[in-house]
Amino acid sequence: MKMHLVKLAGREEVATGTMAFCFEKPKEFHFKAGQAVAIGLIDPPRGEGQSHRIFSLASAPFERTLMVATRMRESPFKRVLKTLPDGATVELEGPFGELTLHEDTMRPAIFIAGGIGITPFMSMLRQAAEDRLPHRLLLIYSNRRPEDAAFLDELQRLGQENKNFRLFATMTGMRTSALAWDGETSVINADLVTRVVGDVSTPIYYVVGPPAMVEAVRESLCAVGVREDAIRIEEFFGY
Repeated sequence: MKMHLVKLAGREEVATGTMAFCFEKPKEFHFKAGQAVAIGLIDPPRGEGQSHRIFSLASAPFERTLMVATRMRESPFKRVLKTLPDGATVELEGPFGELTLHEDTMRPAIFIAGGIGITPFMSMLRQAAEDRLPHRLLLIYSNRRPEDAAFLDELQRLGQENKNFRLFATMTGMRTSALAWDGETSVINADLVTRVVGDVSTPIYYVVGPPAMVEAVRESLCAVGVREDAIRIEEFFGY
């Protein structure tokens, strides 16, 4: 797999403690919505730990830059990434992964995201809107507070603009929030899934988030009768 040298094109805060980084997109680089890349630091400082990390792409294939988003934990890699100036060069390798949208338009897609697990779904939803895909898409998106929910404003806008897409967001830690929220506050469990999805037997389910959350959701889906082969998962380690 070819390695590319790309420049950091910019960054922005997309939620409290969450940054999105945009990189130049090589002309010969092609990927499918939902896939990931490895980003490598060039000549990282000694003692700063691993020099490469894998990130799901939040940008869609039609876009001109490549975007990743991450919680800014105090890991050695992220400390360096945070301080890189615009125009700095990094290594980029990929794409990786098979978490891509199924082709059968008769089967709805249920995206279930915990926190920064939203990133591959942003890629899929942006591309679906661009291509005007006929798939019925539902995103169940769980965060502690609205201020922690990356891309929430864009997702709400996509829900208004794309008649085939519905957003169901839930905030499970509103007691510590400084913002108002009149939506759902339940954790994702079997009762919530059946209430929101309705007929659970038809869709394909995509679950992305922390390992414990992914396993809990998988068990909930199986408990309400979803077949294992209709569940596609991706665990995010080391948030």
